Amino acid sequence: MSKVKIDSLSSEVMKELEKYADVTTENVKKAVQKAGKIVRDEISANAPSDTGKYGKSWTVKTVRETSSSLELVVHSRNKYQLTHLLEFGHVKRGGGRVSARPHIANAEEKAIKVFEEEIKETISNG
Repeated sequence: MSKVKIDSLSSEVMKELEKYADVTTENVKKAVQKAGKIVRDEISANAPSDTGKYGKSWTVKTVRETSSSLELVVHSRNKYQLTHLLEFGHVKRGGGRVSARPHIANAEEKAIKVFEEEIKETISNG
């Protein structure tokens, strides 16, 4: 433990807080990336499959990244028109309905749980 003069105490405390903020920010960004990959993988694994192209079309894209934040979007590259129809079902042209095949909401819920656990671990381990 080093000795700090009372005159420089506030600057030393600020330096330590900045170090903590940097480490925490990096860990949160890693947790965001992990959650994005979990969503992509879960959707791909549980997506309704006719030819398999829909499940393989899911990707994670970085929308914006700054020194203190990371924003990702998980989307279907070329089959985006099907997502709402498959997730919630739809009416057939000649009458009747196609039942819903939920696969996106389940992946989101799983990723949220993992993300929350990662954040709690990051904060508690400091």
